[in-house]
Amino acid sequence: MYTSRREVSRMPSLDSFKSKRTLTAAGKTYTYYSLAAASENGLGDVSRLPASLKVLLENMLRFEDGKTVTKDDIMAFKAWLDNKGATSHEIAYRPARVLMQDFTGVPAVVDLAAMRDAAKKLGAAADAINPQVPVDLVIDHSVMVDNFAHANSFEKNVEREYERNGERYEFLRWGSSAFKNFRVVPPGTGICHQVNLEYLGQTVWTKEEDGETVAYPDTCVGTDSHTTMINGLSVLGWGVGGIEAEAAMLGQPVSMLIPQVVGFKFTGKLAEGATATDLVLTVVQMLRKKGVVDKFVEFFGPGLANLTLEDEATISNMAPEYGATCGFFPVDKETITYLTDTGRDADRVALVEAYAKAQGYWRPDMADPVFTDTLELDLGDVVPSLAGPKRPQDRVLLTDAAAQFKKDVLGIKGGGVDKDKAPESEGESRFADEGATMNKTIPDDYGVPTFAVEGSDYHLHDGSVVIAAITSCTNTSNPSVMLAAGLLARNARAKGLVSKPWVKTSLAPGSQVVTDYLLRAGLQDDLDAMGFNLVGYGCTTCIGNSGPLPPAIAKSINENDLVACSVLSGNRNFEGRISQDIRANYLASPPLVVAYAIAGSLHKNLTTDPLGMDQDGNPVYLKDIWPSSKEIAEVMRASVTPEMFRSRYADVFKGDENWQGIKVSGGQTYDWPMASTYVQNPPYFDGMGLEPEAPEDVKNARVLGLFGDSITTDHISPAGNIKTDGPAGDYLREHQVPVLDFNSYGARRGNHQVMMRGTFANIRIKNQMVPGVEGGVTKHYPGGEELPIYDAAMKYKDEGVPLVIFAGQQYGTGSSRDWAAKGTILLGVRAVIAGSFERIHRSNLIGMGVLPLEFTGDTTWESLGLKGDEQVSIAGISDITPRMMLPVTITKADGSTTSIECRVRIDTENELDYYRNGGILHYVLRNLAREAL
Repeated sequence: MYTSRREVSRMPSLDSFKSKRTLTAAGKTYTYYSLAAASENGLGDVSRLPASLKVLLENMLRFEDGKTVTKDDIMAFKAWLDNKGATSHEIAYRPARVLMQDFTGVPAVVDLAAMRDAAKKLGAAADAINPQVPVDLVIDHSVMVDNFAHANSFEKNVEREYERNGERYEFLRWGSSAFKNFRVVPPGTGICHQVNLEYLGQTVWTKEEDGETVAYPDTCVGTDSHTTMINGLSVLGWGVGGIEAEAAMLGQPVSMLIPQVVGFKFTGKLAEGATATDLVLTVVQMLRKKGVVDKFVEFFGPGLANLTLEDEATISNMAPEYGATCGFFPVDKETITYLTDTGRDADRVALVEAYAKAQGYWRPDMADPVFTDTLELDLGDVVPSLAGPKRPQDRVLLTDAAAQFKKDVLGIKGGGVDKDKAPESEGESRFADEGATMNKTIPDDYGVPTFAVEGSDYHLHDGSVVIAAITSCTNTSNPSVMLAAGLLARNARAKGLVSKPWVKTSLAPGSQVVTDYLLRAGLQDDLDAMGFNLVGYGCTTCIGNSGPLPPAIAKSINENDLVACSVLSGNRNFEGRISQDIRANYLASPPLVVAYAIAGSLHKNLTTDPLGMDQDGNPVYLKDIWPSSKEIAEVMRASVTPEMFRSRYADVFKGDENWQGIKVSGGQTYDWPMASTYVQNPPYFDGMGLEPEAPEDVKNARVLGLFGDSITTDHISPAGNIKTDGPAGDYLREHQVPVLDFNSYGARRGNHQVMMRGTFANIRIKNQMVPGVEGGVTKHYPGGEELPIYDAAMKYKDEGVPLVIFAGQQYGTGSSRDWAAKGTILLGVRAVIAGSFERIHRSNLIGMGVLPLEFTGDTTWESLGLKGDEQVSIAGISDITPRMMLPVTITKADGSTTSIECRVRIDTENELDYYRNGGILHYVLRNLAREAL
């Protein structure tokens, strides 16, 4: 039986409600903390709590110690039920485990290593710093699509991955041996969320304690926002900042308010031709419109019986896109089927069913829970859709996509053009010489100007699809849409259709099991024929690791100011994310990705225009090659087997010969290589004492940036390729790194020198201090000199001037990028004043000692008439309390002053402790050091 390897030490539960009981499953007896027993012993009837809150309530019962979890904390759940969530109560929640990917995991391990050094300086033993709960890090974010559309693309990309990331991988191998309770899944295995779904997640966990086997819900937090995917398997989990995850690893509870829970009711069943992707894009749009930020979403209703668990995981995956903390599905027969079909232990599967029934969240037996609010969708109303050109919630019907693009392109054109040239491509396309022999198509100018591509016989135009990528955990975890893509490719191939020669095609599955079932179904050959050869197992195009476009295509796009397009099966399409050469990005199902590779343009209406001509000159329409639901189901039943999962995950931590060949050196502390441009000892703990000093007021700070609404962590945090002519590029050249070896910001997250230079350096960010200019630029005052944001910040630092940032609504949306907060504090920013904050980024700012303040009423920086030449003072910081009002004084260039009051967005006492210590890591380090002294 797969059991927990290690657990955070804790005091025994006080069990005020006498909830400890036993249950039997498959002939084995388990101890558990019964909600029904607690109800009988003073808690009151909580049977209609949402299932997700029942998981949290069990956590309170199990960890009740009278200090971090009290009897009042447990009673607050009854109050929540009585008031439908119209309460505000802080709890200390302890997840069972932590999940990481390497982009966010490397800096977390860097911080742990730095904490060991700092512990020694404080007089404590280095090995006092260790994860206290299970931690799994999956290396999945470093593979790039350099080579594509060839049989050996995967091997070549893996080779380049190890060349680029040798220093990082050596560091991670050291960490896996130096730290207890820390495992690493090597490169080339899969995406962390899919590995979590297919193998790591157990739905119900067990541990040995005082001679008993204790059963409890599997829960986790992760350093990737799409950790939410595991909620499809009834595992309560969500993304946290790397900083907060490190604290959880080190035994600190996650401080949170008992959330409001929005119920989403499904009825009916999906219509023929609609996919799980179409469903999730519909759900994203509905929930974004509803407004569910900082809330749980829980799905219920009779329609769930018509969804597979993979469909549910697809919906849960996109919780960050619809803004919720998580999207939870209760346990039902699909959960049991999935656990069985993916090779989980039979005893574990039996326990899951018995436990869910005992705790009252076995879906077939549940009455509809009491929710804060509800909304409903008839699955039969879902139709084929895309989302774009720059946000996941911007759903457009497939029937309207071409017409909508014509409208969108005008707005995109007005947004400015990135003239940076892409680096030379290492990729070789199988279609490089096929322009003359490809299938005949209808005219491709669509009434818009077309432009030649050097060395080819085809032209590009606004709307040309230059990337078509089956990528990301969202869809590659779902066999139905992956097999649908393969079947569509087979049908297209039979008609003589091929992908357009200007389309960079790629297939990056979330696990090796996908390859197994595509091969078993005989569909990989058909995907290969369309150019969708395997390029790697990991996050590629969805996170900006799409690799460079062929130079001639990039040249034509940039020289002719073209709005080129990508179509990908991922979950993120923010501007500037996918490729610096592409300004319109669309999320779509895997079969639609293949269809757009054949069509080659967003101007083509796939529902009415032919994709091309067959061998006899007859038009071929999408409906002619779209596989039926019955066909997909039959192939899935014949191709996906439990043995595939058991075989692939039998030795998942071993890695290939490349991984095994990495030499590991170092002991309890890391021997930081001074010359490394990947891993450096960060300065967070420099000069830190055992006792914290009170935070100082902000006096006469300068404004580093004025930003509008929906500034994402992609805008703030370094992401994607490193520009050759920016501060980060300058730093790497100064350290003799060739441009071709710059790699991505994500790969260099372990080096603060690179990352702070790339903070606020996104090519599409718009600082309104410099109107009409895109990119990381600001003005340095009082002189008004225009400088890169990093250069201005360092100049202010030399002058001893603190900094603030002003922004609009939803500041920090997107991925849980800890560097969006780390870079902010390293640039010298003391406070961010915004209209509102996204949950994870607000938490991360506090975790790094940056004060988040929120405008109240109708006040905005625009209504205050700010230009960026003002000075800002914030008083009373040493005496702040959660969510209090704090005075902010703004002095304009003419000497006049304006005073406003802003809401402190430190929401809990725990967050306040972190802030007063200078950050969550400082708080944890001081506590652990005191215990070790």
